[in-house]
Amino acid sequence: MRATHPPIVILTSTRTRDLHDALTRRCLYHWIDYPTPQRIAEIVRCRVPDSAAPIALQAASAITRLRSLDLAKPPGIAEAIDWVSALTVLGVDQLDAGGVDRTWGSVLKNRDDLDLAVGRGAAWLVGGDHG
Repeated sequence: MRATHPPIVILTSTRTRDLHDALTRRCLYHWIDYPTPQRIAEIVRCRVPDSAAPIALQAASAITRLRSLDLAKPPGIAEAIDWVSALTVLGVDQLDAGGVDRTWGSVLKNRDDLDLAVGRGAAWLVGGDHG
């Protein structure tokens, strides 16, 4: 059997593993930026419907702030969903330093990233300290 037209294959990547040069030579690239905090919050609210709208947006904004650090594994949508789920289970409806301190492991899954963010502080993450 032979294809009438060459197939088109779409590959997605979060760059967690390198693709072989022979494959990448045959690819066209389209880079997609991270979604805005508002879009992240919309996605999170769909996946965690019991969450309060303010906590979803505050967590999304905090994740955007975390991405400004030199992290090995910047948090994505999956981590946003995990984090808001954890905050919701704990009854946190407004993001504050205490809620962050209790849930760092929900949003940062790499020990070096966690150390870097904790060094900045939970207050920095929620926007109370710009240092």
